[in-house]
Amino acid sequence: MTKTIDDDTPLLQRPATRAARLSAIEQALRSHTVTSQSQLSEILAAQGIAVTQATLSRDLDEMNAVKVRVAGRAMAYAIGGSGGHHGEERSHAGLGAKNEQQMSRVLSGLVTSVAAARNLVVVHTPSGAAQYVASVIDRHPLEGILGTIAGDDTVLMICTDDDMAVRRSEWLLSLASQNRDKNDRESGESAR
Repeated sequence: MTKTIDDDTPLLQRPATRAARLSAIEQALRSHTVTSQSQLSEILAAQGIAVTQATLSRDLDEMNAVKVRVAGRAMAYAIGGSGGHHGEERSHAGLGAKNEQQMSRVLSGLVTSVAAARNLVVVHTPSGAAQYVASVIDRHPLEGILGTIAGDDTVLMICTDDDMAVRRSEWLLSLASQNRDKNDRESGESAR
């Protein structure tokens, strides 16, 4: 049986490397409201990562993590553009509305088709765009997505289960269609 976080997301197995620790810290800061280094240390310990306070402090400094005010007037750690996501309106994907809008702008011109197959989502793109699309997806911690693999014109999203793959494929198709519909309407209006 696979260990899980919150009974629905499989626990990632990480090597005991600095890069893996930094990745775990980034994921924790993006997916939790972390108000102290001791809380962050507990989150990492639950993932099997033991870290001293001094090392954690250096890691946070290196990642340019800062404390920002979040909803409820608490101060929480944030990194690279994630500062406001805790207080923003949350979208159905678990992203802040602003992050989802940014993803929509990028993906609307690059996603050509989406299909779910068991716990996988196959995303087609124009030639050469798959790695970029995968990196856009990977930069945002999305519930139910374990990771992506990209080729030249195809991205494979690995989801936690079959139902999540169906939901993520529908979400991605909807997201990629948002700006395209808006651009089509604007083009039609300006042609009149």
